[in-house]
Amino acid sequence: MSQNIYNGMSNFFKFQWIIIAFFVISCTNNEENVPVFPEGSTESVNVWVQDSMKRYYYWAGQMPAKPDYHLPTKDFFKSLLSPQDRFSFMVNTADPSSYPRSIRNMYGFDYTVIQLANGEVVTVVKLVLTHSPAFNAGLERGMIITKINGKAITAANAETITSSMKDHTVINLSVGNWKNETVTDEKDLTVYYGYSLEQPVLSKIFEHNGKKTGYLYVYDFPDGMTPVFNQKFAEFKAAGVQELILDLRYNYGGSVSAAAALCSLIPSGISAGSPFIVFKGNKNGGEVKRTFAQQIAYDPKALDFNILHANSLALNKVYILTSNSTASAAEIVVNNLKPYLQVIQIGDVTLGKDMAGFTVEDKRKPKKISWQMHPVIYKVFNANGEGEYANGISPQWTVSEYSKLPLLPLGDPGETLVSSALNKVYLKSAGYDVSQKGLKILYQSDVPFAMTGK
Repeated sequence: MSQNIYNGMSNFFKFQWIIIAFFVISCTNNEENVPVFPEGSTESVNVWVQDSMKRYYYWAGQMPAKPDYHLPTKDFFKSLLSPQDRFSFMVNTADPSSYPRSIRNMYGFDYTVIQLANGEVVTVVKLVLTHSPAFNAGLERGMIITKINGKAITAANAETITSSMKDHTVINLSVGNWKNETVTDEKDLTVYYGYSLEQPVLSKIFEHNGKKTGYLYVYDFPDGMTPVFNQKFAEFKAAGVQELILDLRYNYGGSVSAAAALCSLIPSGISAGSPFIVFKGNKNGGEVKRTFAQQIAYDPKALDFNILHANSLALNKVYILTSNSTASAAEIVVNNLKPYLQVIQIGDVTLGKDMAGFTVEDKRKPKKISWQMHPVIYKVFNANGEGEYANGISPQWTVSEYSKLPLLPLGDPGETLVSSALNKVYLKSAGYDVSQKGLKILYQSDVPFAMTGK
């Protein structure tokens, strides 16, 4: 069981951080004011942590001059972090329990507690990963959870209940369907802690009065995605798609290279040498600029830019669906397409992870330090130098997917965010405005994890 847990966690983290490269970090620190501790001691490991953070950490200049080397390593790492840092974290590769846990990576689903206009509080299943433990147990997007492990969910106890679920390997859910403003057909489901398979990219083509609109739901950005994107856009192009709806509402991010590959398939007027991204680090990291072709090539499994671009839709605008769970590389897609075409963002403000990092670990053989750091190393900007969206990227059209219940399947033309985008494409009208509905989001099971890495 421990090995399976470790593998699942490891796979999850691969997708949660913007992946640039793995660096070899030494274990030495030659500064005279740093004490020398016995090799293998907690203190010596902490010196390695401090040395590595001084070299790479974006806020290295804010680190304490005299930290407490006697702290447990994870606490020592936290003591070095800037108050502005919501995302840096570390794990012990020899201890699976040190890896962050979330409902999504343990059981394969997420939910939102909302207060309706009439004051009623309901818990809505918003995401069920395909071939996940939750999926296999019969949980579906749009269901209403009435109880978790026998406890009714309220705004006051939602966070406590979610935290307690992370300490179990099996959970019991009481769920029902939403019909006529009430919960019906209640039943009990048992969901076991387990692994979720890689998520498929969902594509559809809508047509109205002869005008075709492509829809693409992208759950995350792992390396190796470029052949999938290339195939989907080849199908769109062959079908004569003239507009594109890109659904990134639950996309935590992943590989910048995969995000760049997707971006290369959308606008007109770009070439292999067109600037895609700027990374800005501390005094050691400096500034790194990359073109579309350069960034795509960082994925060893990527297709060449020219192969991808041959299937570009060459659009002058794109509709992107976002939420508070849209983060990291997914936000880069939103921001870094803006210099090249009109981005019409629909949904909610994104998470605000305007930064990138790479894994910092001991690469010596044999490895002497099992800790692995995931610090913020760069802030990211688009070709026009635009970035600094730590508070999230706000949509032009604020639309809540909960303004109409039950939630419909992703990609359904009647689903709230999709229908809002289609209304913009075909009818040139706005979608639902959350402020007019009296709807209030009280708790989301995924946002705290995405913000803190815990």
